[in-house]
Amino acid sequence: MFMGEFHHTLDNKGRLIFPAKFREELGERFIATKGLDNCLFVYGQAEWAILEEKLKQLPMTKPEARAFMRFFFAGAAELTWDKQGRVLLPANLREYARLEKDVVVIGVATRIEIWSKEAWDAYNERVSPEVTEIAETLVGLGI
Repeated sequence: MFMGEFHHTLDNKGRLIFPAKFREELGERFIATKGLDNCLFVYGQAEWAILEEKLKQLPMTKPEARAFMRFFFAGAAELTWDKQGRVLLPANLREYARLEKDVVVIGVATRIEIWSKEAWDAYNERVSPEVTEIAETLVGLGI
């Protein structure tokens, strides 16, 4: 399980160092793709396979299903670590998430998210006052 919040910087080539614990859990090869809320989602191979199977079950006759699959898979890239434990984030993913220098890497149970520091701060400022209300709506989902 991934959890925690870590602040890092991209180097001038677009490489990022992940927390060691995250690197261990992800394994040697992993997937990064465009996520929701203008961040990147990062999955280990096993979790990606589970997600891929679920997405394959979406009805291709629904325009929303096709749009989501295109968004999710077209932006995906299989990545590996270099010898220093860094990963080169593809330019299209960096552009999508507006990653320039300061980034925040967070663990969200089965995935990792990569945010620009500015976007993460703005998201927290917007959502933090509403967390109690959000939690109350989740009660209906059995949480």
